[in-house]
Amino acid sequence: MYLLKKFSLLLMFISCFLICGCGVSEENKKEEFLYVYNWSDYLDPKTIQIFEQETGIKVIYDEYDTNETMYPRISSGAMHYDVICPSDYMIQKMIYNNLIQPLDFEKLPNAKKYIGQKFFEQSWTFDYGNKYSVPYCWGTVGIMYNKNMVTEPVNSWKILWNEKYKRKILMQDSARDALMIPLKILGYSLNETEETIIIQARDMLIAQKPLVQAYVLDDAKDKLISGKAALGVVYSGEALMMMLKNKDLDFVVPKEGTNLWIDAWAIPKDAENVENAHKFIDFMCRPEIAVINFEHLGYSTPNIAVRDLEKNEEYKNSPVTFPSSEIYEDQETYMYLGEEIEKFYNNQWRHVKGD
Repeated sequence: MYLLKKFSLLLMFISCFLICGCGVSEENKKEEFLYVYNWSDYLDPKTIQIFEQETGIKVIYDEYDTNETMYPRISSGAMHYDVICPSDYMIQKMIYNNLIQPLDFEKLPNAKKYIGQKFFEQSWTFDYGNKYSVPYCWGTVGIMYNKNMVTEPVNSWKILWNEKYKRKILMQDSARDALMIPLKILGYSLNETEETIIIQARDMLIAQKPLVQAYVLDDAKDKLISGKAALGVVYSGEALMMMLKNKDLDFVVPKEGTNLWIDAWAIPKDAENVENAHKFIDFMCRPEIAVINFEHLGYSTPNIAVRDLEKNEEYKNSPVTFPSSEIYEDQETYMYLGEEIEKFYNNQWRHVKGD
């Protein structure tokens, strides 16, 4: 009986050891995750595969089409994302509303080394002190035009009011991007807050409306490439790919000035995988990864090592993707103007469209 009890105790001990051992083993094998929320088609999918292979971290990747789509999902806490990529003014808004957290730049050596200082300086307008974001892509808003359909020089936003191009003009379906144009023509800031001036800009857009073929987002590319429109307002990041597909197209930043936008990586306040988020952001700043994304997107990059690594001469020598400094010097970046002014802009834009 004594031996039987000892044997039973031994079996219990072995069973507990195996159970505990299995528990530790499973914990060690537990897969790490990273939840990323980014613009549609805003990086090369193979960079995700490389990151997963190098780190063993599984990336769950969701996409959005506008900053305004992304914001409520983050602010509501409906999903705890670890990395997001908002635009300048939205980063400022999220800082103001305590929705993103300061970054630990000691964990971002590639960001400190390869992201150009001038882009961090530009970011001060929306991220004072460069505490919350790392620039990922940048660009301007300008006019793409067909040289066979537009005969006079294109150097001013005013050409978008030329009746000669009635129903051949495309405008961005965006309150800030649309109202920015008459504001710049009138000599005001694109961050104007005086309601009477914004209304003046709105009225210019209402007067222009009979000339406009469509208010568009992604459709602008197809319409301009196919020759269904003569000129349109586009983002510089789309310009190079469009010009490669149709040699009759050209892109210009108007003399009155424009928006210099920056999209940047950030970490939400309620992120659950902060360590992995820093690894991902720094990985995206690595030159050989930045080159892959640059070639996939065609958007200008703040990564100072990319141009030297780029082998495609059309990309490398493009004045659109690597513009001279006078193109972007003294240009304005959108700022968060507060809920009331933001609502006022949106209401004026709905008034233009007749919504």
